[in-house]
Formats: sequence, C-alpha cells, structure tokens
Amino acid sequence: MSADLVQLQTTLAYQFKNSQLLKQALTHRSFGADNNERLEFLGDALLDLIVGESLFNQHPGADEGNLSRLRSSIVNKSALAGIGREWNLGEHMLLGAGELKSGGRSRDSILADTVEAVVAAVYLDGGLSACRKLVDAWTLEFVRNPEARQTKDAKTRLQEKMQASGHGLPDYQVLAIEGEAHAQSFLVECRVEGLERVHRGRGRSKRAAEQQAALETLKSLESALMSG
Repeated sequence: MSADLVQLQTTLAYQFKNSQLLKQALTHRSFGADNNERLEFLGDALLDLIVGESLFNQHPGADEGNLSRLRSSIVNKSALAGIGREWNLGEHMLLGAGELKSGGRSRDSILADTVEAVVAAVYLDGGLSACRKLVDAWTLEFVRNPEARQTKDAKTRLQEKMQASGHGLPDYQVLAIEGEAHAQSFLVECRVEGLERVHRGRGRSKRAAEQQAALETLKSLESALMSG
C-alpha cells in the first residue's frame, strides 16, 4: 500500500484489511470501470441509517418531519464535501484526465460522493460498528447540537482562510484524552503559519475539540488583521 493511503487511513482512524476496497472507493467513474459508484449508493444508505438512528435516540420528542430536516442538515452534499476536504480526499482520488483538468479534485459533488464511497468501504471491510465509529466522529456533535450545522464550521473556514492566503493547512494535534470511554474529553491544539500563538480546544470528540481550537485561531487571526 502506498504511503499516501497509509496516511489517509490514519486520518480516517481505520485500517483496512482489504486495501482494494479503499482504492475502489477513491476511484471516480472517469478513471475506469472499477469505480466507486456502487459504493456511493451503499454509503448514502448507511449515512441515512446511522445519522437517522442517532437523531432518533438523541431527540425523543422530535417528530418525523423534524428528524428528516435535521438529518438533511447534517448529511448533504455541502457537508460531505467539507468532510472530504478535512480528509484531504482530493489528493487521493483517481480521476480521468478530463476531470483533472476541470478541477474535479475540489468539486463538491465528487468529494461528497467519494466520502459516501469511503463510508461503504469501511462498512464492507469492518462491519457496521467500524462504520458507525467513522460516521459518528463527524456527525455526533451536530446530532447533539443541530444549530452548530447552520453555519460553515470553524475548521472549514480556517482551512479556506489559510489556503486563500497561500499558507499551509492548519496542523491539529491531540494533547490529551481524558475520562472513561463513554464520556471522553479531548484536548487539541491548532497551529497555523503566520501566527505564533497556539490555540487549544476541548470537546467530547476529537472533531469537536478541533472545531473549538479552529474557532479560537480564527479569532486571533481576525484580531491580528484588525490591529495590523
């Protein structure tokens, strides 16, 4: 397996037993016949199931209409594309020459479809428990607090800001994981080029802690810009 795919599995926090499933999940139809379209179909269904069940359990008073709206706000093309960017899927996808020339690596629709395919690949390789863990890592905070999805999340805004200024991507490091498995607390720091101060965030998931650290970093960048 290539070093790039090893790094991607580290990002996903999942190690594939069958690496061919991951490769297929990353293969766009423009690249060849053995592509990820069937995996996209399965991944879409799995996301509906996993997020739907989480919402059902977390919001016992919500009716069917509200649950459907909440799920749509968490699982949609824009949200999935954002996850794809956090995973740096664009660097790993296999695209045909035409898609490469037209900017396919950064297109929301392709990124979102690839996330769905990766979800399905994890399910086929490791079962529902492994798939649920992957999906929960980025959805649970929005299941518990749906209002958090109403605006573009802090990690996405920080990444876009750094890319627009020609700097490297933010670097997140887990400093500590505290508490029992069912009630863990994560402490994460965020470092960015051009800002000496390192900001930290804490949350009940790694993603939530990263979001808090990113938000504090954005505040510092905006403050530095105003004072400059």
